[in-house]
Amino acid sequence: MARIAGVDLPKEKRIEIGLTYIFGVGRNVADKVLEKTGVNPDTRVKNLSDDDVSKLRKELENYKVEGDLRREIALDIKRLQEIGCYRGIRHRKGLPVRGQSTKNNARTRKGKRKTIANKKK
Repeated sequence: MARIAGVDLPKEKRIEIGLTYIFGVGRNVADKVLEKTGVNPDTRVKNLSDDDVSKLRKELENYKVEGDLRREIALDIKRLQEIGCYRGIRHRKGLPVRGQSTKNNARTRKGKRKTIANKKK
């Protein structure tokens, strides 16, 4: 089992797809990492040698992934909230941040519908 950046990669997937299970690594970054390390993108995760895994680990150290990336994003949102800018206020209220309409949609951000006096079930 390959464990890279604190994530267990799925055994049956191709390494090209398996790397995308790491937070902050998409298809583009995965392809670049495989190209630099010289690992064949078609190999399955279970067939990787220890040498290949160590090469991938070493290359991914150059990227901000998993905990560091999550922490940076959280700090960015916190900073926006502290300075009280429009985006920070939207984050604080749990509303869409990027200018989407909220009259009819935005249920994902706003949550379950609340009725007046919460009487309707």
